[in-house]
Amino acid sequence: MSDVRAFAAPLTVLAAVVGGVVVGEHLGPAPAVHACASGLALVAVASVARGPRGLACLVLAAALLGTGATRRALHGLVDTPLAPLASQHAPVDASLTLVDDPDSGRFTTRAIARVRTLAAPEAVGGGRRLVVVTGSSDVGSRLAVLEAGDRVVVRGHLRPLVGYDARFRWRHAVARLAVTDVISVERPDTPLARAANVARHAVLGGTRLLPGKERGLVGGFLLGGTRGVPPTIVDEFRASGLSHLLAVSGENVAFVLAIVGPALRRLGLRGRFLAGVAVLLLFGAMTRWEPSVLRATAMAGLSMTAVLLGRPVPAARILALVATALLLADPFLVHSVGFLLSCGACAGLVLVAPVLDRHLPGPDVVRMPLATTAAAQLGVLPVAIATFGSLPLVALPANLAVAAVVGPLTVAGLVGGTVGGLLASRAPSVAALCLAPSRVLTDYVELVARVASRAPVPVDARTTWLVVALACALAATLVVRRARTGSVAAR
Repeated sequence: MSDVRAFAAPLTVLAAVVGGVVVGEHLGPAPAVHACASGLALVAVASVARGPRGLACLVLAAALLGTGATRRALHGLVDTPLAPLASQHAPVDASLTLVDDPDSGRFTTRAIARVRTLAAPEAVGGGRRLVVVTGSSDVGSRLAVLEAGDRVVVRGHLRPLVGYDARFRWRHAVARLAVTDVISVERPDTPLARAANVARHAVLGGTRLLPGKERGLVGGFLLGGTRGVPPTIVDEFRASGLSHLLAVSGENVAFVLAIVGPALRRLGLRGRFLAGVAVLLLFGAMTRWEPSVLRATAMAGLSMTAVLLGRPVPAARILALVATALLLADPFLVHSVGFLLSCGACAGLVLVAPVLDRHLPGPDVVRMPLATTAAAQLGVLPVAIATFGSLPLVALPANLAVAAVVGPLTVAGLVGGTVGGLLASRAPSVAALCLAPSRVLTDYVELVARVASRAPVPVDARTTWLVVALACALAATLVVRRARTGSVAAR
């Protein structure tokens, strides 16, 4: 109950930010200087005011800042020197930096890249804007082997974002660059990007000893993504409600911190904080800052900051504060399904799991996994229904079946992959032995996904409302029964 009370005021502010984002999208692109300035002024007033007046000022400030941030973000999509070139399908030579790993489809390879310099028939600067880089045939093959942080010089034609590529505007892309030739490739020039790629190679180094299917699944479990996973298996994970295992989440962040925990505990408080932040930054860069990782690392960083300052904050409050800050920094996150699912699952774990754990019968070994799994599924239910139209009912037993192996699989994969990669050339048999636990656990998770996907029993919106009504009726019955029991005991 204390978590719920601590969650109330930040949740109100978060709702105001979301409402401001919706209003900003309705109003359309604009610099929105006045809205942002007014919001910041109200934040200053709220820091001085107390009680309901301060909260009212803060809520209004959040709404204004959400509107202003959204209008500015939309303005950045249209007020760019690349827009007229894209409308003319202009040929360009561009120097780019990849911001994520290329995604290889059946015919086309796509990646998001930041423009460093641009040479076109009309002298224009790229403005460090993001573009969707696409390539097919041999060019696509050359792009597919690149990684985030790599610098490339390419030749191609700019195109507007239409059709399938229009969805990339929510990732701040302003145009599509159809590449016809890759002129040169250089490795990352920033220390964090270089360290992240080295760490990725170290973690995934041993997985090359695994068969192709297991190699792709282990890579997805550890660092996210479905690169190398057969489409049929991806469909099985989606149908069984286990697709979140192929996306990095707060659980992965927690396990990484647990692995480095013994080393961090040898340091002082400040050293532990700095080393923990460094681990979070490195792991975030390794996972290419997926929205779910962004939420998890921000929450972990804020928690460590609160511990450093000697002022622990309830997890529910941290979730609301982090979600508010991230939406103000990037209002387009409201269109990220991964971000919404991550926030929903975290809210379920923080608010609902303790309640279920107190009221469900049975021993701890059964009750606690059931409570956390059910709470996470309840948390993602509204997002899943709104986005996909349904949620497989089999997701609860499927997630419960794999809950006990997710932790060991992550730890065994991170440790075994790194050690196996170091020993792969010197002692292949020992390296294969290090990867044996990961392979066994991966096969088990795949078996659960295959069996569960054969009978998903989707739950649509109508069924959801029925379940909510039954749950409310059951909760009301329990409350009335408890009140009567208390009255009888008092007499």
